[in-house]
Amino acid sequence: MLKLDETDIKLLSLLQADCKRTTAAYANQLNLSTTAVYERIKRLEKSGVVSRYVALVDKKKINRAFTVLCHVKLSQHIKEYVLKFEREVLKLDEVVECYHISGDYDYILKIHVGDMEAYREFMVTKLTAINNIGSTQSSFVINEVKHTTAIGM
Repeated sequence: MLKLDETDIKLLSLLQADCKRTTAAYANQLNLSTTAVYERIKRLEKSGVVSRYVALVDKKKINRAFTVLCHVKLSQHIKEYVLKFEREVLKLDEVVECYHISGDYDYILKIHVGDMEAYREFMVTKLTAINNIGSTQSSFVINEVKHTTAIGM
């Protein structure tokens, strides 16, 4: 595991806030040379601390603002069913997050669709079409109180 110093942590915070700034802009904020910041970024990338850069899309502007948290229980917990479910979920564009969890349910999915009608269509034609689902329970997001992609350090 890479040992992060205080400057690395500040740099990671800056990168998570806006990774499209210039190395010179980060250097200016960190009181370092551009070369020093460039080398730090390359080290963070090479070590896997920074795994990739992405564009964050406004869900409302692309008609995907209806967010659902769906708990899924498999009919049985055998390896074949688990692996098949996970392979099938990876193919569903509406599912943005999927976690294998402990407790009463086996998985929790975060799903973005346009509206309730679109969610019903998704459930009927895609999710429940996956074999070996025992039951589901859906919760609909009323208000997004906090959403961040930044990992605090």
